[in-house]
Amino acid sequence: MPPPMSVPGWVWAAALAGLLALILLDLFVVDRKPHRVTVSEAAKWVTFYVGCAVAFGVGVWIFGGSEHAAAFATGYITEYSLSVDNLFIFMIIMANFAVPAIHQHRVLLIGIMMALVMRGIFIGLGAQAVQHFSWIFWLFGGILIYTAWKLAVSKQEDEEYDPNGGLVRLVRKLFPVTSEYHGARLTIKRDGRRWVTPMLIVIVAIGGADLVFAVDSIPAIFGITQDAFLVFAANAFALMGLRQLYFLLGGLVEKLVYLSRGLAVILGFIGLKLVMHALHENELPFINGGEHVSWVPEINNWVSLGVIVSVLGITTLASILKTRRDERAGGGDEATADQSEATPTGEADKAPR
Repeated sequence: MPPPMSVPGWVWAAALAGLLALILLDLFVVDRKPHRVTVSEAAKWVTFYVGCAVAFGVGVWIFGGSEHAAAFATGYITEYSLSVDNLFIFMIIMANFAVPAIHQHRVLLIGIMMALVMRGIFIGLGAQAVQHFSWIFWLFGGILIYTAWKLAVSKQEDEEYDPNGGLVRLVRKLFPVTSEYHGARLTIKRDGRRWVTPMLIVIVAIGGADLVFAVDSIPAIFGITQDAFLVFAANAFALMGLRQLYFLLGGLVEKLVYLSRGLAVILGFIGLKLVMHALHENELPFINGGEHVSWVPEINNWVSLGVIVSVLGITTLASILKTRRDERAGGGDEATADQSEATPTGEADKAPR
């Protein structure tokens, strides 16, 4: 892995200011008036956020070099693809709590702002850990390989998520919750008491879900680059574009039937890359006498980028082909069933055997 970039404080400040500007743009322009987000509107904003990420990557290439640009691109694509899988959970939460369509965009925006703060903390802790403890690469690699195995052996239709998990139950215990929504308000005052609306419960559920997702995504991005600035930027751009992607894909997410398998390959690949890097940085006394294992090859970011893009491309194509094949088969079955129902009993009995 290339050494981290030397990023001065003013660049960090400029990046955070740009991120804040995007959040304010969402709050006061995109979400100024709650409304149902259309596919065309979502497509425009997805294009805008992807364009922002591309522009940032070009800037990294100019000022940081091609290796760091490749690291950012690989990390961004990885985080974005993991986020697409997370959309399944967001859809379950939205459906479970019957969130009105006009308020779904704001729910996602607030939830993702919470996720940015939580991931920022995790990234800061992770960056310090990888700098001071070489064994952390073994831990991160193990987490990713275990997650990849779980994704590979589990069936997507059997996966379950409880939107009334621990955080939500805690909120319900601490505060009384209204049975109905009150616009986009999180709390109301009733009978001299402060009540929580279902809107706050939904936001807590989404924030809690993303906290769980971070257990996989943060080790994955550190398997690509140890540069805290690039790690944070890749996560921020992926999360900022996630809301619009939610409305753009909608039910199409369910048609990516092989997405979990593709993500399993990607996470397994990054986990293997982390293990190989851990061998290079090895200081554990029971492995090679505590010496670095220099003969193990390192996988550079260009190879990683090629593998990840190829896996996602093959996964998407295979999913589309299977979905179309199933739809044609289903259409044929329905036609057969309709024909059977339309056939008089007497004529069916006369059919040759």
